Amino acid sequence: MQMRSLGRTGLEVSALGFGCGPLGGHFGPYDKSVSIAAVRHAIDHGINIFDTSPFYSRSEEVLGEALAGGYRDKIILCTKAGRNGPKDFDFSPKAMLASLDRSLITLATDRVDVWFAHDIEFASDVESVFTETADAMRRAQLAGKCRFIGMTGYPPGLLARAIERARLDVVLNYCHFSLTNSQMLSRLLPVADQHGTAVVNASALMMGLFSRKGPPAWHSAPQPFKDACRMVVELCQQRGADAEVLALQYVLRQPRVPCTLVGMCSVAEVDTNLRALDTTLNAGLLGDVQKLLAPFTDIEWGSGNWLESNRIA
Repeated sequence: MQMRSLGRTGLEVSALGFGCGPLGGHFGPYDKSVSIAAVRHAIDHGINIFDTSPFYSRSEEVLGEALAGGYRDKIILCTKAGRNGPKDFDFSPKAMLASLDRSLITLATDRVDVWFAHDIEFASDVESVFTETADAMRRAQLAGKCRFIGMTGYPPGLLARAIERARLDVVLNYCHFSLTNSQMLSRLLPVADQHGTAVVNASALMMGLFSRKGPPAWHSAPQPFKDACRMVVELCQQRGADAEVLALQYVLRQPRVPCTLVGMCSVAEVDTNLRALDTTLNAGLLGDVQKLLAPFTDIEWGSGNWLESNRIA
């Protein structure tokens, strides 16, 4: 397992991280025993950073059970607050702190390593997230309930602004560093490097677009881009390769990004993703894939108050 420094936190994290969204049924049916086995298998094979949220259905509950028996002490544990439902957001200090207290109980731990404000582009008043929400998170940090604080979101420009305004230890940006998007590197990392803030990558598979299962029905990407991604998956299959592995190989070779989170909920999925660390990237296949995706370089779609967030950044 490749280990990398998580900004100025002093933490060493695995380059491949475990996204816990699928663990508890957030994306469809699940088997608790299978999910628990996946978590423990990942830890046994060197994955040490796990990211969950109260928003992800029963993910925290399943993860808490999986970490019993000494596994908790082997990992960097991240959770979030502020996003309670698809259209239910509350970043007020009272709601945030209450959410963290519930998460600690559910996760069966006395503290988390990184605590995030979840998808801040959905906040009705993003300025208050930079001030009141961040202040409350620092209070939780001083109280020992979390070691480090951060914020997550889709627009890289908004997270760059959050770093400048809120003195964050970590930010998590999704769908902006992948086979078809590099804005995390160009728009977010320079600001993060200047302030010593770590940047965690998520959704290198573009929320399922580069997977054999395909994206969920609610995926907001334009249909022509979805069609191109399906062609990428089919091309990889024709060449005897997995698009998931290629997509991960591409991002994992970038040392400036300490960690890329990937959603998993079975031992088989863990093993597929680990192959991205153990096998050599096929340069010829990558070139052909990039030709298919060239018309969609740095493509984006709306997320929350994305246009407003992008403008102020």
